[in-house]
Amino acid sequence: MATEKKSRGPARYRDTLNLPRTSFPMKARLSEREPEILRRWQEQDIHARLRAGRRGSPPFILHDGPPYANGDIHIGHAVNKILKDFIIKLRGLDGADACYVPGWDCHGLPIELVMEKKRGKAGADPAAFRRACRAYAATQIDRQRRDFQRLGVLGDWQRPYLTMDYGTEAGILRALGRLLAQGHVYRGARPVHWCLDCASALAEAEVEYQDRETTAIDVRFEMLDTQAFSRQSTITLAEPWPVAIPVWTTTPWTLPANHAVALHPDLDYVLIPWRAAGQSCWLLLAEALLESFRARAGQSGPVRPAGRVPGTTLAGLRLQHPLYAREVPVLLSSHVNSQLGTGAVHIAPGHGWDDYLLGKRHGLPIDNPVADDGCFREDTPLLAGEHVSRASDRITTLLEEGGRLLCRSRHRHSHPHCWRHKSPLIFRATAQWFVSMGAEPGQADTDSLRGQTLAAIDQVTWWPGWGRERIREMVAGRPDWCISRQRAWGVPIALFVHRRTGELHPQSAALIEQVAQRIEQHGIEAWFQLQAEELLGAEAAEYEKVNDTLDVWFDSGVTHSTVLEGDGRLAAPADLYLEGSDQYRGWFQSSLISALAIRGQAPYRGVLTHGFTVDAQGRKMSKSRGNVVAPQDVIRELGADVLRLWVASSDYRSEMHVSREILRRSADGYRKIRNTARYLLGNLHGFDPEEQGVPMDCMVQLDRWALTRAACVQAGIRKAAGDYQFHRIYQLLYQFCIVDMSSFYLDVNKDRLYTLAQDSPARRSAQSAMLHILEALVRWLAPILSFTAEEIWQHLPGARPASVLLETWYQGLPDPDSQEAVQLLAQWRRVREVVDAVTVALERLRKQGVIGSSLEAEVTLSCDRDCYQLLHPLQERDELRFVLLASDTQLQRTPPPAPPDGGLSLEMTLPDGQPLAVTAWRSRHGKCVRCWHLRQEVEDGGAEPGLCARCIRNIDGPGEQRVFV
Repeated sequence: MATEKKSRGPARYRDTLNLPRTSFPMKARLSEREPEILRRWQEQDIHARLRAGRRGSPPFILHDGPPYANGDIHIGHAVNKILKDFIIKLRGLDGADACYVPGWDCHGLPIELVMEKKRGKAGADPAAFRRACRAYAATQIDRQRRDFQRLGVLGDWQRPYLTMDYGTEAGILRALGRLLAQGHVYRGARPVHWCLDCASALAEAEVEYQDRETTAIDVRFEMLDTQAFSRQSTITLAEPWPVAIPVWTTTPWTLPANHAVALHPDLDYVLIPWRAAGQSCWLLLAEALLESFRARAGQSGPVRPAGRVPGTTLAGLRLQHPLYAREVPVLLSSHVNSQLGTGAVHIAPGHGWDDYLLGKRHGLPIDNPVADDGCFREDTPLLAGEHVSRASDRITTLLEEGGRLLCRSRHRHSHPHCWRHKSPLIFRATAQWFVSMGAEPGQADTDSLRGQTLAAIDQVTWWPGWGRERIREMVAGRPDWCISRQRAWGVPIALFVHRRTGELHPQSAALIEQVAQRIEQHGIEAWFQLQAEELLGAEAAEYEKVNDTLDVWFDSGVTHSTVLEGDGRLAAPADLYLEGSDQYRGWFQSSLISALAIRGQAPYRGVLTHGFTVDAQGRKMSKSRGNVVAPQDVIRELGADVLRLWVASSDYRSEMHVSREILRRSADGYRKIRNTARYLLGNLHGFDPEEQGVPMDCMVQLDRWALTRAACVQAGIRKAAGDYQFHRIYQLLYQFCIVDMSSFYLDVNKDRLYTLAQDSPARRSAQSAMLHILEALVRWLAPILSFTAEEIWQHLPGARPASVLLETWYQGLPDPDSQEAVQLLAQWRRVREVVDAVTVALERLRKQGVIGSSLEAEVTLSCDRDCYQLLHPLQERDELRFVLLASDTQLQRTPPPAPPDGGLSLEMTLPDGQPLAVTAWRSRHGKCVRCWHLRQEVEDGGAEPGLCARCIRNIDGPGEQRVFV
């Protein structure tokens, strides 16, 4: 008999275990599997199915800020699209009709520059040039679309909106017409940022600031009437020398356009004697800047001012221009400061915004002697044909020769640069088309477009909250919006201007509509090929066509009109705009201003911004540094889901650090989550939920706890989703998979799953709970790890829809706020605290080499009354050992026993302050070959050699009953 039992030994016993089995692979091989899943989604037209299934549900509109159709997508693009995909899919889980319509910005200078390199300038054949631009944009869109889809971003990719679609081009022109009809558009000569390389005006959003070192000079503006100065200042001149105001400037080339000198009304100015190069004069400058000026000019030693006078008393004095026979007035302005210079600023209304505003108030000429190519016009005295890059040196020489130069120095300061060419910009007044903000910057006028825009900002929800103040400051301080460009590839400003008066045609609104109808049929070429006679008839000779094109920020800014209002899939206003933080001065602003001008309402209810991607050291990514992380490479090496997990784990509200090492850590986190799902799937082998599922109220208590814990996590994820806290979703997911499941629930459950009879109620209880958990988990993962969630979905038992992306939140979990749930969570939280304490003791034994596995240990717990009452029911049913992963346990309220040789006794304090003593030692009993527990009956030989009594009951007897674990 004994021989027969030995022959039925380990091999047979191994066959009686219910070990995990699943076809869900351990190795993800995402780069291979993800394209297969993507093809399946496309073949099954999951997006169309989702839209049909959500028809009639509450809509959620996330309006896509269009990326520019040029070049491969970079990591910033990937972050942006993935974040949008998170939101769309999370709102889909809510049951909303969240349709994502991607878009592209197609007109503008970058595409023109590419075409100019390939074909030359547009002048030879502008129509062919525009056709080439359109074709190029289309190829770029196809490339970017493939990459965006490969990221797992779900959307209506076959019907995106393109600013170069004929209908959209017509809509952009109609939006201009609506702005014009409401009096917001005008033509004027105002200073704008001008790029000499682009040969065009630039929008604020196309300007970036970089430090630059330039020549700074101090130049004398002499008083024309010293007696008038003495009368106004009440300063008596001890010597009959000339009186001059020194002006400090970092842009000497703007002096030819000078028409005034500004002083601050509240600064104190002092008059000092000055002797240099055999000449003597009096200099009047701000007292606060006297010493810095003297140091710059190489002067030292004591100086005694001849008098002091507030700036407000000096208004109206007349000065001699240092280059030309021109009188210029002294004006007062608060934009003069006492941080740099002399407290006097030279005013060139054609070359600066503050200068322009001051000049406008005082009727100064808006003089711009610089042509489009950056050279002084031929009628400019002394500087005809000179380029501005060389003019400062030429002017400095002329001033020195004329005795007007006080000193020169080098000064490093922030200067506007073209974001495309990285070249320094100039300010120059040109005839451009503007959207009027109404009140001047900084002025409060609630009825102006600026005032309306500022009021609307407060009606919008901003994530992060500091975005509200950031855009308020930008709108409050911005000049009028220059919407015209001198380019070929863009939506035309389809207007007719009277050749003599410069006035718009009185029927401009009707004419715009006629042109828009033609553009709807033939695109923007319809305007460029249009003969004025076709619309104006006999009047054509009196008018000229405007040849300028619209700023591309106007194109994208009015998509609230051309897309949200005009596309049946969407609606205005949008629930959310989501872009990078640079769009506070870009798309967010152009959209907001144009929407207020057109519709009197903000285009969005909420705005969310994300930071820029930087490397691990916080440095901007650049090819020269070699720290660029291309999303295509990440997808090829690690898979899109790893990239998506990195995005989810990052706090997008600030800079997002990325490197290959950081992504490898994300890959490690991904593997842990995947392995948790795989283990759950493996234990569902052969499980039929319809036939073998256990109702929740009949489950083992630990399973009910696991489901309650899952319900809490789902509630937390839903809350985090509502607050757009994706890193919080990642934390909840990761902690649930790694801490709650892998490190506790699944570890504790192995014995029950593996060793109980296959159809045991307690084992079916665990399987039922695991299926519920997987049903919830796969939905949580779907917005973040979309490909992996789909793979899990296809391995789940039971009939189900074609894709997890069609699902909503899982409803099969208990109410986490019920009294029973609260009590269960509190009870098992305390049990886990005891488990953690025992783990510390067993880990110490393991490090000492006393035990290998925790199942080689026996444990005695000595505790107070509350802890005893908590654990006694488990001990009474001999289930405490399964929680503690020990072979045997004792529970007592008496002092801890002395441990056997090699054992230990640790006195601890639980988090609630209760004392707990853990005594642990290596068991002396024999090891069950089936469940690996060390038990007395195995050592004694028992009825079945090598087996413990429990395993015998589970193989041949009635089986084991479990209540708690």
